[in-house]
Amino acid sequence: MKIIAYTYTDPLLEPIPDETNWGWEIDRVYQDLGKRSQLRNVFNDCKTRSVDYLVIRRLEELGDSLEEINSRLEELETMGVAVIATEQPYSSQAANPRAELFALLQQIQREQRSRRIRQGHARNRLDATPPPGKAPYGYRKGKDKYIIDRSTSPVIKDFFDNFLLYGSLRGAVRYLAKKYAKKISVTTGRRWLRNPVYRGDTAYQNSEIISNTHAAIITREEAAQIDRVLLCNNRLPTRTASAPRSLAGLVVCGECQSHMTVTRVTIRKQDKEYLYLRPINCSKIPKCRAIPYQEVLSNTIETICRDLPLAVAGMNFPQLDAIKANLGEAIASQEQILMQLPKLVENGILDAETAKLRAYKLRTEISKTSAKLATLPPVNLGSVAQAVSIPEFWLDLSESERRFYLREFIRQIEIIRQNQDWELQIIFIF
Repeated sequence: MKIIAYTYTDPLLEPIPDETNWGWEIDRVYQDLGKRSQLRNVFNDCKTRSVDYLVIRRLEELGDSLEEINSRLEELETMGVAVIATEQPYSSQAANPRAELFALLQQIQREQRSRRIRQGHARNRLDATPPPGKAPYGYRKGKDKYIIDRSTSPVIKDFFDNFLLYGSLRGAVRYLAKKYAKKISVTTGRRWLRNPVYRGDTAYQNSEIISNTHAAIITREEAAQIDRVLLCNNRLPTRTASAPRSLAGLVVCGECQSHMTVTRVTIRKQDKEYLYLRPINCSKIPKCRAIPYQEVLSNTIETICRDLPLAVAGMNFPQLDAIKANLGEAIASQEQILMQLPKLVENGILDAETAKLRAYKLRTEISKTSAKLATLPPVNLGSVAQAVSIPEFWLDLSESERRFYLREFIRQIEIIRQNQDWELQIIFIF
């Protein structure tokens, strides 16, 4: 008994299937990618050799229309070859195979319609054209790429600049509402900050990104900074990312392990206010006492000025440089291959469709590698650490600006209590 298998794969839509994943002892597997040249060999072998079974995944693999599928099933039936679909309830050896086929007709039609739509979208991806739908705010759709909308792009740029300056998403949202009367939700603002389109890239529904497809509103350096700020804010307790005080969300009580919140105390008929840090959920009895906010802030700045240069000096910069160099070399190598594709098409080594597919995969790989490179710390971290280790630097900043720099370097500030005294332990991000 001879059993053969046949697969048709559209490389634009799906990966090449595993040859061994059949559940049958297959004598030979015929595979087609994009075109059905091997399907002709299947029929030729069925005519010249004794073949008992043809195993396929779905009936749609036999043709692009119901007429093609039905014609090929009848031809195989005439040659005495039994057809079995592993992912559909169909077998030509069933009691009534025509009834099974009729039951699958609507499913096959839906699948073929869906496939044609997805193929159209896939071809657009190969050409790096924008996906279907409305262009993001700040852009409009051109013939084959996004074009900056000069009437709305300044609003987007101002939003990003405000976020980069203060590190507060809610603050940037309020800023837009106040200056431009542009009201957006915090969720929309977060989506803007993460949207690859504003960085000059095009993202598709399959989560793949192609870089440098159109003019960007923000630079790569600004995009990397935004990603670091968002990462820092994600580590903070809820609603502390945009809190007005710079230490909000960073301080933890070492005694009860509770995060500490900033409380304001005023005296009746006086304008003066006093700020304290107290545990939010203290389980101790009596509860851990509050600590003056200004004292903690002064000690934090003093500790940063003393310990930050030592922490940065302890980083393995040669290893970091080597990682960056390897990623840079990988990007350069992929770009070099990308530049060679037109010559390969011109020499007839690759056809145009295969070259487009290869170019698309290379560009998505470049995007992924570039994203890894952007997440690494900046190369000038040592000089930055020296600059922020000067006490006068911190004294000249506003609370919101100070909040931005503290979260750039600090993961957590722990207060170690010793009877009535206390000291700080700062845990840096790196």
